[in-house]
Amino acid sequence: MSALASAVDRANWETMPRRVVNNTTLIANMLAEKGVRATFFFLGWVADRHPELVRLVDLAGHEVACHGYSHKLVYDQSPEEFREETLRAKLLLEDIIQRPVLGYRAASYSITGRSLWALDTLVEAGFTYDSSIFPVRHDRYGIPDSPRWPHRLNTPLGRELIEFPLSTAQLGSYRLPVAGGGYFRIFPYGVTSWAVRQVNAQGRPFIFYLHPWEVDPGQPRVRVNLLSRFRHYTNLRVCEARLRRLLDEFDFGTVADVLAEQGLLATPVRRAA
Repeated sequence: MSALASAVDRANWETMPRRVVNNTTLIANMLAEKGVRATFFFLGWVADRHPELVRLVDLAGHEVACHGYSHKLVYDQSPEEFREETLRAKLLLEDIIQRPVLGYRAASYSITGRSLWALDTLVEAGFTYDSSIFPVRHDRYGIPDSPRWPHRLNTPLGRELIEFPLSTAQLGSYRLPVAGGGYFRIFPYGVTSWAVRQVNAQGRPFIFYLHPWEVDPGQPRVRVNLLSRFRHYTNLRVCEARLRRLLDEFDFGTVADVLAEQGLLATPVRRAA
């Protein structure tokens, strides 16, 4: 995670214990209990080492999408590096599931005003939709004046790409980020529930995200600054229970299915669970 990047060098990833299989399997089992299909944005680095995890998710009827290869922020990469990493991850995932991968999400929502060039790379790579733009102000990400709802956007080179932005709630003129992750853990549960209802009341879909590590309160702690500790470790022990409650309270589906319901995407062909 970007919040821990100062303490955990990518060069050391291979030497560290991996918890992603157990954590992802826990979430997949929870979704199966609730009869919910979801979209799993896989890192290529994880898929390379655990192709069985990608197959498990795919065979359960979930959507497999792409999260890049190494979780390096888009605006910290050159266009050439981003193109190579993105294609590497997409082709790897497609080789594992033997079907096209339609969706992409950037590490830490790092498609911002200074990295919009990446949208053209996504089109060239064959992605149908992106879900990387957070229409808020934040120190690491965000395009504050971007539309709040799923839409077709024009890339800098005039191409077209479907964008499913991360969800926000409206408080007067302020857009409150409420799409999941740290916001789900740090805010009281009622804030997320209220936000979903506010968005749905307008006839709009709410996109909710969660990382596998967020249901793992026993994960090792590393030394990082106070803000990063707060963002990463707050309320890990209650996140699994909150997620179960959210799944009971609302209906969820894959990104591709929701975009099809919105008339932005052809109905996807998927495996039967």
